Amino acid sequence: MRSARASDRGAVTVEAALTLPALLIVLAVAVGAVTAADARLACADAARVGARALARGESGELAREAALDAAPVGAEVHLARDGGTARVTVTAELRFGRVHVHPVGVRGTAAVLLEPGIPP
Repeated sequence: MRSARASDRGAVTVEAALTLPALLIVLAVAVGAVTAADARLACADAARVGARALARGESGELAREAALDAAPVGAEVHLARDGGTARVTVTAELRFGRVHVHPVGVRGTAAVLLEPGIPP
């Protein structure tokens, strides 16, 4: 004797078929958020490296190279010295996987006081 009624047959399969895509979407969004946060931290770290190099009196090219070494692939570095401060901004654009959805831009900025004796 069967315990399930004939009208309930396949209900678990239908529920699983409806639930799995939703779980995959939630997982993809979570992975994307973690990836974007990681890139944001990498941009901030790269900006700090570049700003410290610029504040020590390194040339703009050496500071840019130092920042690019620490930055995500394809990042752009903007350097500035204003007053007694070295400012560096690192921006990058993220694309998730092979799907060309709207890219996410991340940015990190750092400002460091110039070392004594370094002209502004």
